[in-house]
Amino acid sequence: MPSNKKYQAFIALGSNLEDPVFQIQQAFKALTQLPNTHLVKCSSLYKSAPVGKLDQPDFINAVAQIETILKPQALLKALLEIEHHQGRIREAINAPRTLDLDILLYENLQYCDEGLTIPHPRMTQRAFVLQPLMEIAPDCFIPGYDSIRKLLTACSGQKLEKIQAS
Repeated sequence: MPSNKKYQAFIALGSNLEDPVFQIQQAFKALTQLPNTHLVKCSSLYKSAPVGKLDQPDFINAVAQIETILKPQALLKALLEIEHHQGRIREAINAPRTLDLDILLYENLQYCDEGLTIPHPRMTQRAFVLQPLMEIAPDCFIPGYDSIRKLLTACSGQKLEKIQAS
């Protein structure tokens, strides 16, 4: 693969600590600073209840579409650096966080190793990922699964509120 080829990727953003709307907005800006990466689209912001560990604040979620020459592992490393810069501390699974960035999709790649699975393994079960993704990529097909519309229908019981960022 030529090193200057641009790949399309979708990134999930989530936060429920230290002014989550601000955290997401800062993360959008940070994505524009990644080397050889272009921020194509950002979804609206959505408020959702926590999953797994329920005794924590609601989350603000969004999805960004980028074009990048970074390969998946390099992109993951860059996203982890953004999280760290914004104060992310990994204490426990599903714990509250200032910022969570996940690679949802990278082209039509299906990939799995110890630290990275693409498509993201739980994205098809989460309205707070599927709804903002459908907003910016309505014809998206999740490799190995189905169309985003069909997957979102299966999540129709999950409460999600589109919010206006100030």
